[in-house]
Amino acid sequence: MLDLFSSGIMSLWLDMAGVRSVGANTVSVLAWEGGVPGLVMAVDLANGGVSVANPDLPTAVAVQEFLKDLRVKGLTEGSQGVWVQAGMLPLVSQQGTTLMPGASLTKIATSLASLETWGANYQFETRFRGTGQIKNGVLQGDLVVSGGGDPLFVWEEAIAVGNALNDMGIRRVAGNLVVTGNFRMNNQSDPVTAGELLRQALDGRSWASEVQSIYSKMPPGTKRPQVSVVGGTVAEKFVGSGRLLMVRRSLPLVEILKQMNVHSDNDIAQMLADNLGGAKIVQQQATWAAGVPAAELQLVNGSGLGVENQMSPRAACAMMQAIGRFLQTTPLTIADLFPVSGRDRGTLEHRHIPPYAVVKTGTLDSVIALAGAIPTRDRGLVWFAIINRGTDWDSLRAQQDLFLQKLVQRWGTASTLPLAITPHIDGTRPALGAANRSDILLGG
Repeated sequence: MLDLFSSGIMSLWLDMAGVRSVGANTVSVLAWEGGVPGLVMAVDLANGGVSVANPDLPTAVAVQEFLKDLRVKGLTEGSQGVWVQAGMLPLVSQQGTTLMPGASLTKIATSLASLETWGANYQFETRFRGTGQIKNGVLQGDLVVSGGGDPLFVWEEAIAVGNALNDMGIRRVAGNLVVTGNFRMNNQSDPVTAGELLRQALDGRSWASEVQSIYSKMPPGTKRPQVSVVGGTVAEKFVGSGRLLMVRRSLPLVEILKQMNVHSDNDIAQMLADNLGGAKIVQQQATWAAGVPAAELQLVNGSGLGVENQMSPRAACAMMQAIGRFLQTTPLTIADLFPVSGRDRGTLEHRHIPPYAVVKTGTLDSVIALAGAIPTRDRGLVWFAIINRGTDWDSLRAQQDLFLQKLVQRWGTASTLPLAITPHIDGTRPALGAANRSDILLGG
């Protein structure tokens, strides 16, 4: 491990973490059971106190005051978890290595496993084939859609497909619309239901009001497709015949993850987890990539729905940092995957988290969770995770926001935004329905 300190990898990790200098105790801090650089070993006291090997006492006092305020207001139920670290150095832990329901912090694990498997620019492909010739604007056979797992195939995407079919001269399908593979539309997993939605979107002459509303928000000049399907909508496990007409590529994975995390979309998260092979695969990949013990992350799905999805606050921080490390070789940062306070709406719309913090929220009936990074003047990037048990959502969120505000007041506001959390994509304007992601391959 000592060799890492002379390597470019370590300097990259330190830069990502916001650490500009490394103290003499760094080696001992990094050497924890089964871990890798990026995490530190915290020792929680048996009585649930706040402790790390070399705690930052003012931060520990701030955490104790935060928890005391929760108790006084009757907002807490059961264990409360807090983990705070500056760069790679731990500041304080309140049951920071204890498993707790993570709610939608689970989506951090799903994001990390997705990046590790596919890469930030990966695009899912939905393929369209025809089983007959095209004559006088009519496809003399079936239109076969083969899904490739795109979790964000929505009305805009289907409208783009219809326009591409029009561009290749198809106005009518004489046969059926046949659905195969892993195809979902508007989060509908039943293939016939998803196919019926696609069929509706392909013909702009008979759109329902919902489709009309979506279309009205698409870029000016977007054509209204006209592709009618004469036959029915059927689902088949496999269709081997037909020639490939076109491929519809999804938004890049990074933009899908941004939408998932900004809006905490459970359907997108679960479909990604299913594409990866299930919750246990996500769990294994995330713990390996983040370097956390397997005991600190236990998942039953990819979204966080249900108290059975559990993680330690330390694991939440570690996974966020691992995503940052992964993206260092790209032009992207974690701010391109998660909501940024003051910039993105979604789950942050009514929050008062310090500006430019990059965070992930989590909510269950009795859980309010928050994890991410805040830029500070004196401590650089400060990584944190808070898992509160209680049912008064608004009050718990307000107290979490106040706690982070007090930390920034103590350490000062960063004069410049660290590169590690500088956003590059606009999550408020995803290019859904963009024509340039339709590859026409007629005759291919």
